[in-house]
Amino acid sequence: MKRMHTWTKTILALTLATGLAACGSQSGTGTTTPQAPAPAENAAEPAELTIALDWYPNAVHSFLYAAEEQGFFKEENLKVNLQMPSDSNDPLKMAAAGKVDLAISYQPQLVQARAEGIPVVSVAALVRHPLNVIMTRKDGDIDSPQKLAGKKIGYPSIPLDESIVRQVVKHAGADDSGLSFTDIGFDIVPALTAKKVDAVVGGYINHEQLILEKNGIPVHVFKPSDYGVPDYYELVLATSDETLGKKQQAVEGFLRAIGKGQDYVKNNKEKALDLLLAKQAAEFPLERDIETKSLDILIPLMDAGDKPFGSMTAESWQTLIDWMKKEKLITTDVKVEDIMRDLLK
Repeated sequence: MKRMHTWTKTILALTLATGLAACGSQSGTGTTTPQAPAPAENAAEPAELTIALDWYPNAVHSFLYAAEEQGFFKEENLKVNLQMPSDSNDPLKMAAAGKVDLAISYQPQLVQARAEGIPVVSVAALVRHPLNVIMTRKDGDIDSPQKLAGKKIGYPSIPLDESIVRQVVKHAGADDSGLSFTDIGFDIVPALTAKKVDAVVGGYINHEQLILEKNGIPVHVFKPSDYGVPDYYELVLATSDETLGKKQQAVEGFLRAIGKGQDYVKNNKEKALDLLLAKQAAEFPLERDIETKSLDILIPLMDAGDKPFGSMTAESWQTLIDWMKKEKLITTDVKVEDIMRDLLK
């Protein structure tokens, strides 16, 4: 488990270096109802929170920039600093070690970390369904999961992705024993464009698929949740047990603010995109047409229905934990009450 083991070791090193105690949250089971902020005239100095993004700024982060620009963080007496990571594995490491207060990360990654004794916990589900899919070229002959059998699959060397492909192939009634996996890193688009592999996994429907199709390469998309893989949360908001114990009130205020931010994005998509493009990273320039389509895909996938934005269910966590254990992606039990705190009840 190359990639996940690497970041887990780093978490342990950082945790020891900063003297974090691997203890449970002082907030108990996390069923506390968030309290309304104090009146402005009685407010103390703003509480400061540092948030690590999962990747460079893109459409999925629009709610953060909306909350900032519209003053929703200020309403909660918060000063929020957003950081872009140098690697997609960094945010959870940093949250576990107390280097940041909150991190946008991945539900399976949190399960992996908690199974290895790392005291991280999710406080919100941001993207409620998987974005990661299996893609093949439409000008090829692989138009169903059954036809993946015996093929070369490009993936980012993440064990979860290999398990996803094998699950999909087996669920479709085909033999997974002849599959071969080639590490392409996150060069999903170049690998499929150049036909270096027969299929790719690890690419997102709101990014790589859109880029491939814009470049004239239409693709077949196989959604893993249609073939026995849990319908997990793609992105969650994570913190450490210790940080939550110390800053729960600020975290609850942050959740209220981003809920308002997401509402703003839904009702003002063009303005939200303008805010996002103003915040784009120079080294990762955005294309407005791609981000527009991405936001259209993301908004319904981030919608919690009649529940507050970010709400989670114990069932989602338990289903994923059980599947990861069955797939031997984790070898120890993870308790739902340890890995999630639904502060939005």
